[in-house]
Amino acid sequence: MSDNIEQLPLRTGDEFVELYKVLKIQGWVDGGGDAKHLISEGQVKVNGMVETRKRKKLVVGDKVQFNDAVVVISQA
Repeated sequence: MSDNIEQLPLRTGDEFVELYKVLKIQGWVDGGGDAKHLISEGQVKVNGMVETRKRKKLVVGDKVQFNDAVVVISQA
């Protein structure tokens, strides 16, 4: 896993972001369909555990891992 952990701030006023949107925002996939497919195949981890819920609500402090990339949800 990479030591380079990125921060993804929530949009102002948002309390959460859905998992599949994180993959899109980070540019890890080309679109939502790709993101949902990879998540359903168990290729994405949230807080160290495989997560298969595409619309999992991520809040401040949640860590998403895909391949060697890591991002932590942060406050806006």
